Amino acid sequence: METRLATLITERLDDGLLLVTLNRPEVRNAINTRMGADLREIFRPLAFEARDIRCVVVTGAGKAFCAGGDLKERHGMTDEQWRAQHAVFEEAFYAVMHCSVPVMAAVNGAAFAGGCELALASDFIYAAKGARFAFTETTLGIIPGVGGTQNLPRALGARRAKEIIFSGKPFSAEEAFAWGMVNRLCESDELMPAAMEIARTICANAPVAVQQAKKAIHYGLNADLRTGLAFEIEAYNRTVGTEDRYEGVRAFAEKRKPRFSGR
Repeated sequence: METRLATLITERLDDGLLLVTLNRPEVRNAINTRMGADLREIFRPLAFEARDIRCVVVTGAGKAFCAGGDLKERHGMTDEQWRAQHAVFEEAFYAVMHCSVPVMAAVNGAAFAGGCELALASDFIYAAKGARFAFTETTLGIIPGVGGTQNLPRALGARRAKEIIFSGKPFSAEEAFAWGMVNRLCESDELMPAAMEIARTICANAPVAVQQAKKAIHYGLNADLRTGLAFEIEAYNRTVGTEDRYEGVRAFAEKRKPRFSGR
């Protein structure tokens, strides 16, 4: 089922996959206040209740993924208006990061500034060969403010992240792949089929197990090893009593594909 918001197209597929397309191709999917609010509307409920959604894919309409914040809209804003708009962006991007189900970015073209931050807010990234990334904020007198200074060094190390953010220079999808920021490079016409294939693979796995694995990784990375192990076993124990755990073992014994219900 396809739904069109002011700046997004969302398509909910029957296997639990949600496809979110940034839909301002005339401005390379630059993020205005409305897009921030639309992203917040989609992702904020998913922090606590996945409903029937098992995985989300985010991509861009046209030839770009996202050019970052809409500077034409921002031109002439007072400091108060700028901060109020940025609060909407914070809520939207944090909602993506806190989404209880896996989120992947299918980067089909330029992902600059806030667009690069949106890709990094996802759990992992597939990118088209020839796509470009950049953190251009310091060339405009600001810094990345929706996760970039935190997610980039976690993705490719502090020294590389400092060079990228301090310089504002673009880098290629090929470089991002070599540095470990991008999981897979695809030809342009193969990007969405590849993204949908891995997303459907995730959707076919036990939803509670996938969600708990994501939670264990997320919290464990922000703690010492002993605390991370405690998070892991707590998440593990939440899967033991699920119907899906019984179904997985039954399916293995009966040599058939499991049919996971998410319960």
